[in-house]
Amino acid sequence: MSSAMSASSDLSKTVRDKYMCLPQGDKVQVTYIWIDSTGEGLHCKTRTLDSEPKGIEDVPEWNFYGYSVYWPDGSNKDMYLMPVCLFRDPFTLDRNKLVLCEVLRHNREPTGTNLRSSCRQVMEQAGHSYPWFGMEQEYLLLGIDKHPFGWPKNGYPATEGLHWCGVGTNKVYGRDIAECHYKACLYAGVKIAGTNAEAMPSQWEFQVGPCEGIAMGDHLWMARFLLHRVCEDFGVVATLDPKPIAGNWYGAGCHTNFSTDAMRNKGGLQHIEEAIEKLSKRHSYHIRMYDPKGGADNSRRLTGTHKTSSIHEFSAGINNRNASIRISHQVGQDGCGYFEDRRPAANCDPYAVMEAITRTCVLNEMEPVPTVPPSPCPAPCLPALTSVRPCGTSTCASLRGTRCRSPTFGSMAPEKACAARQGPWTRSPRASKMFQSGISMAQAPTRQRAPTATCS
Repeated sequence: MSSAMSASSDLSKTVRDKYMCLPQGDKVQVTYIWIDSTGEGLHCKTRTLDSEPKGIEDVPEWNFYGYSVYWPDGSNKDMYLMPVCLFRDPFTLDRNKLVLCEVLRHNREPTGTNLRSSCRQVMEQAGHSYPWFGMEQEYLLLGIDKHPFGWPKNGYPATEGLHWCGVGTNKVYGRDIAECHYKACLYAGVKIAGTNAEAMPSQWEFQVGPCEGIAMGDHLWMARFLLHRVCEDFGVVATLDPKPIAGNWYGAGCHTNFSTDAMRNKGGLQHIEEAIEKLSKRHSYHIRMYDPKGGADNSRRLTGTHKTSSIHEFSAGINNRNASIRISHQVGQDGCGYFEDRRPAANCDPYAVMEAITRTCVLNEMEPVPTVPPSPCPAPCLPALTSVRPCGTSTCASLRGTRCRSPTFGSMAPEKACAARQGPWTRSPRASKMFQSGISMAQAPTRQRAPTATCS
């Protein structure tokens, strides 16, 4: 066994399988999964039920000792686990289950990091718009020594550019983990849409969606749990750190694709542009909501390089991967579809991201902004954030018009024409179907609903 692999991965899986194949009668194992007090970590424990739960209402609530997992407001008090979304268990197999839970304090109020509770309320308010989400989760594989999996112990791997969607032993590391995770998600019922190797060696991405409303957060959190469990079997670590390797290396994000019923249908581009205008006026609020430390983590990633925008400025453009908001070229042609918010960090809480986008784009909230997740920083972590960097021209080119020179983007081809400017958005005559980049979704008929798992 490599010294960089965990000791558990060296245990005999053959011996384990002998026990895993034993019959369990009518009894069912249900594993309860919850988000901890950091807003990033996951915990789980398993109990026996007398029969297979047919729906979430058949799974009883449970509890745990909050202080034992560093929950500051759980000191000497039990915390309640409230089942909210049920999945199949790919590790112990049918009829056993995994159940995602919300955490409540001893007084049955949501904990400070239970962001699902407020997100669910916002999704109910916005239900008339049928909000769909798709999220692209990037992660990096590490050994237990925190060294990137497969990287030379001294020095660095080959130049970036060979690895994105690469094939070959010298180009991609850890494919077994990505493929096993994909299968585990499919078995569990997670709405995983795809996976690919990313630009940095040992870095991967999987996409979840489209999901409507609160189901997006439920499915992404379960996909993260399955990723960490698969990594246990292989003896490696999956990190969601937004900038896991300092220097001239890509960071890790969780690009979020969003649309409403109006955006997905004829004339939807106008609604997309109106939403981007609203987002441009709340840039600092969204930055605070897009990582669990109020923007501090993302400040290491959103530098304006490595296909990111600057954390200090709002920008948008067609096929511009250095913008805060990207509109795919196909959307610009077809006149309807979705937009991609490229700002969320890999370690974001999807419930916080979904809530922020919906509050701004659907509920039309402005100031004062809603309460943001607690930050460990006693003082503001970031310099003041500006809303929009002007294009630098008196009249910016159309989203798909002629070349536009600006101090933000320099000279760009028509498909990357600058849209980061003050004032009304210029509408292009045509735009697209949802999730061409990373997530495939055919254009939906009016008010068609995205299928969801058994959630409450």
